[in-house]
Amino acid sequence: MTHVRFVLDWAGMFQTYKHVHFVGIGGIGMSALAKWFLHEGVKVSGSDLHLSTVTHDLETRGAKIYSGHAGANLAESVDLLIYSPAVPDTNLERVAARERGIPERTNFEVLGEISKSFSTIVVSGTNGKSTTTAMLGLMLEAAGYDPTVLVGSFVPGFKDGNFRHGGGRFFVVEGCEYRANMLQFHPEMIILTNIEEDHLDYYRGLAHIQETFQIFVDKLKGQGMVVVNADDPGSAVLKVNRPVTYGASRPNTTYAFSERKTAMGSQTIRTNVGELELQIPGEFNVYNALAAMSAALELGVPFETCRRILKDFRGIWRRFERVGVWKGADIITDYGHHPSAIKQTIEAAREFFPGRRIVLCYQPHQHDRTKKLFDEFIETLPLADHLILAEIYDVAGRNKEHDVSSGDLVEAILKNDPGKDVRYAQDLPAAEFHLREIVQPGDVILVMGAGDIDEVARKLI
Repeated sequence: MTHVRFVLDWAGMFQTYKHVHFVGIGGIGMSALAKWFLHEGVKVSGSDLHLSTVTHDLETRGAKIYSGHAGANLAESVDLLIYSPAVPDTNLERVAARERGIPERTNFEVLGEISKSFSTIVVSGTNGKSTTTAMLGLMLEAAGYDPTVLVGSFVPGFKDGNFRHGGGRFFVVEGCEYRANMLQFHPEMIILTNIEEDHLDYYRGLAHIQETFQIFVDKLKGQGMVVVNADDPGSAVLKVNRPVTYGASRPNTTYAFSERKTAMGSQTIRTNVGELELQIPGEFNVYNALAAMSAALELGVPFETCRRILKDFRGIWRRFERVGVWKGADIITDYGHHPSAIKQTIEAAREFFPGRRIVLCYQPHQHDRTKKLFDEFIETLPLADHLILAEIYDVAGRNKEHDVSSGDLVEAILKNDPGKDVRYAQDLPAAEFHLREIVQPGDVILVMGAGDIDEVARKLI
């Protein structure tokens, strides 16, 4: 398939876009889409409140990057504005676009249109999307399918990091469930990792999330297949045509692991199609691997190719990423911000580093999530031996009420366990200060959260 220039059909007419401007271009998903347009020969510009290595990388690829938002950032040649769903309609650049009659679309609306031109595989669910997407993309690449892949992380082996530009018919992409964004896609295959309560600033509860995913999988009736986690209770309520299931129970799944052995630095899984070796820890990564392999096998990828890719897979950026050693302690940075993801990561650290102290430095993501999952957080966070809670990362445009603090989590944890070593950090420098006080040689430091807490891990090393 040749993609010299992409033509989008909106408002009843076709238009070929020559200059696309991104509001919030530094986001991991936005930057991947920006790279897609750059590969298509389209001029790209964009703005972000915080310049970073991501925006610098885009500059080196030819994008024009602005620090901060202003109407003047929109050049005369801009004929499409793409914005993150978190950017409000009062944003200065969005206002300027409307005044000039420039079309505005979210990144997911654009990805949805792109998906019409491919055999699209959408990886969706609460946890595991990026790792599963990366694994599957690498499997399809190794099998010679030359896929196009967009990932919400950086993948070693992809020269563009969070993006792979391919000439084949497959498009592998993450389908974020926030605001039902996955419904924008036109998939031929869906991989569903799990369903839990999250994004409760949009959804009314778990039932609403499940209803939305039912609408999503219904898009495939009679013309595609859903690869679904048979062990996930949240997914069990869905009615799926032609399911391809994976899980721990051989009689009820297509691909199952019957035995799992772990050793320092790796884990071995016996499946009904052959033995797998993973270099990344945690039962959740076993499920990610089974999801990717199940999809790949359905698409004709040989098992030996899947096995080789999984054996060589060392993980992706901010997904149990070992970034170095500091004061004799291993530092791991992880994007996880849901209570279940935190629990799984702590368990994986104990499995990977048996007998060592776990120091968790966590930054909650969004006030609304922290408030509505408060009880789950105070149950999960103390699973670490020592705990530092940085103040909540506020995502602009997501939450209006700020009536909960990380300090409230600290108080609740101490109420349940007065002897627990849990400390509040009002900002990142304070979090670093506490780490310098706590950490001893041999510790394992988990730096977790979807905000800017990753900066602490990078700074320490």
